[in-house]
Amino acid sequence: MLFKKYHIVIFKNPSENARKFQIRGWLFISIFALIAGLVGGNIMLWKYYENYSGLESNLAHAEKAVQEQKAQLLSLSQKMMNISQDLDRVRNFDSKLRVMINLDQENVQSVTPKGGSTEPNFSNNYLPLYRQELLVRKMHDFLAQLSTEAKLEEVKQQEIIHSMRSRQDALDSTPSIWPVEGWVTSPFGWRSSPFTGKREYHKGLDISCPLGTPIYAPAQGTISFVGLSGGYGRLIKINHGANLSTRYGHLKMAAVKKGQVVTRGELIGYAGSTGRSTGPHLHYEVRLGGVPVSPLRYILN
Repeated sequence: MLFKKYHIVIFKNPSENARKFQIRGWLFISIFALIAGLVGGNIMLWKYYENYSGLESNLAHAEKAVQEQKAQLLSLSQKMMNISQDLDRVRNFDSKLRVMINLDQENVQSVTPKGGSTEPNFSNNYLPLYRQELLVRKMHDFLAQLSTEAKLEEVKQQEIIHSMRSRQDALDSTPSIWPVEGWVTSPFGWRSSPFTGKREYHKGLDISCPLGTPIYAPAQGTISFVGLSGGYGRLIKINHGANLSTRYGHLKMAAVKKGQVVTRGELIGYAGSTGRSTGPHLHYEVRLGGVPVSPLRYILN
């Protein structure tokens, strides 16, 4: 059958001669096999295409889910950073209170979070590794550690509150608020002199404010001096007891007299530019045992 000859006759129309073709049997079988192979190949390709389309759709959904997880993890890490920063502020507040009421700080233990980095690039340390499960575990550990720190801080605050209640008089006499509304133009410490340009030690804070701005006592005390004093111009001194005193320089006018007892928040004078001054401002000093110290170490608000 494979080697038999087959004849194909083609008639165009009755008036023309017919055309005859001679084909062997194996050629028919080859053509049939080729067609069957093409049909089978197309069916396989179609099934492969459908499978590929499904995988592509699943991959797109998976990538979307991963992106959403990354966004959630980034949001969670940012919240953790905010909590950590809040705890840092609480610690600073704690330290200021302890300085103000002379509470022992040697027993205060510093706890370092064990859950991971607390730097701003916290999420960058993990997300590029695409190790989501590890990051989640780290975050849970970190949150647990923050919770522990928060409880420790609560214990410390209770200790401070108890100490403050027993030292109410000392607290009332500790300068803990800003004496005037304004902005600091020259901090405490070494600076370049605005008059000579040379390096000098600034004994207080220069708080710039409009002429005549009210100045308030930052704590309870007794007025020990009111008058002109060289470069300070018009000056007020308040003795708060326990070797602690404050000074207010360059005033336009004083509203208190020597020997007068004032309380925290009471008006004592008005800002000016008397003495050695470049413009309206308050020069505010805090002195401990007669030695100038940074007023910011006492200010709580």
